[in-house]
Amino acid sequence: MLASATSSDNTRGILAMLVGMGLFVLNDALMKLASAFFPTSQMMAVRGVFAAALGLGLVLAMGEGRRLTRLAQPFVLGRALIESAVAFLFITALATAPLANVTAILNATPILVTAILVVFGLERVGWRRWAAILVGFGGVLLIVRPGPAGFDASALLALGAAALMAVRDLFTRLIHADTPSIVVAFGTTLTVGIMGFVLGWATGQAWTPVWRAETLILVGAALLVTAANIAVVTAFRRADISVVSPFRYSSVLLALVVGLALFGDFPDPVALTGFALVVGAGLYAWWRERVRQREALAAPTPSVERGETA
Repeated sequence: MLASATSSDNTRGILAMLVGMGLFVLNDALMKLASAFFPTSQMMAVRGVFAAALGLGLVLAMGEGRRLTRLAQPFVLGRALIESAVAFLFITALATAPLANVTAILNATPILVTAILVVFGLERVGWRRWAAILVGFGGVLLIVRPGPAGFDASALLALGAAALMAVRDLFTRLIHADTPSIVVAFGTTLTVGIMGFVLGWATGQAWTPVWRAETLILVGAALLVTAANIAVVTAFRRADISVVSPFRYSSVLLALVVGLALFGDFPDPVALTGFALVVGAGLYAWWRERVRQREALAAPTPSVERGETA
């Protein structure tokens, strides 16, 4: 069993999570800005080149170079390929959708993970967490909000990214414990960059010259996404996961502020209601899981399984 973190460790973990979420939102904002100058595949490729270079430097600096062979492990490679698809859908959605809307939809990922686990019989949930899943999906529908002509295309892309992120998170659980997080992160950024080149060639997207000032936006995004990943890894390794996890939802509030400040975007009351439902459902599901774990630990002896009541 992992030792419980101290109060000071948890405080530092919370701060690291808040910093990480802030950096992710700023990265997303830069990618949205860059979408006015570069096609999606080129943004993936250029940012990937700089982010992979930074990641490799960190891997070597941390003395994990000998672990680079782990990149060939099926679940590590599979995770990286899924992340490439996530990046393509997410960046494409950012070009036309408000930053806060896309961020809120992506925060439905934990709910989607639970739903996938239930569908494949890998986890059992009771009516309370089923209710949280349905409420979360209801919140997503309020954000996506189909009209007479159907769903907004950018919102559907963001929803597809969230669904793939759920699968990616399941792959992450299956990666061998002795594979360093920094190696996994490097493999992901490298693969996303390579897939950017592949997609650019396969789709025939017209790339623009990179010798321009706007390329610095992608360099800044590479720095931010690398630092954000480090911050989140630090948060989960220094603190109790149950303590820091809820603070991931701070990204929705941060995206609202950044979206308003940089793009003049602010969701209408219906979308804001959807934000609240997604965040509330995620927090409730997290709380019920903690309650279930405490009840399991408090049980004096194993009892006959009657189904989970969470």
